[in-house]
Amino acid sequence: MSDLRIILTTFSSEADATSMVRQLLEERLIACGTILPGARSLYHWKGALEEAAEIMVFLKTDQERSKFCMARLAELHPYDTPEIVVLHPEDVSNPYLFWVKESLSKTDSALE
Repeated sequence: MSDLRIILTTFSSEADATSMVRQLLEERLIACGTILPGARSLYHWKGALEEAAEIMVFLKTDQERSKFCMARLAELHPYDTPEIVVLHPEDVSNPYLFWVKESLSKTDSALE
């Protein structure tokens, strides 16, 4: 199993998603954030069935930074109860994993 982690989250606006991805990049908590507009979520909230247009975001980081990234995301996220789900890919191409690790280690991070 690789130490790559993919954190999934959603936002109500592309501006919020972009701002969050930029913040996490600047703090070197992620190597990449992929923003996918056009998601539609149906869910229960406070006793009612809700439907909302959302922006899906995939944040790529490593095992070491994933807990810090989750905490920072929870701290800054505009939702009361943000979706923060961490996926642990079993197999990742070596060149991609190398790029992620290299991207995360180029400058000082929030971990230091």
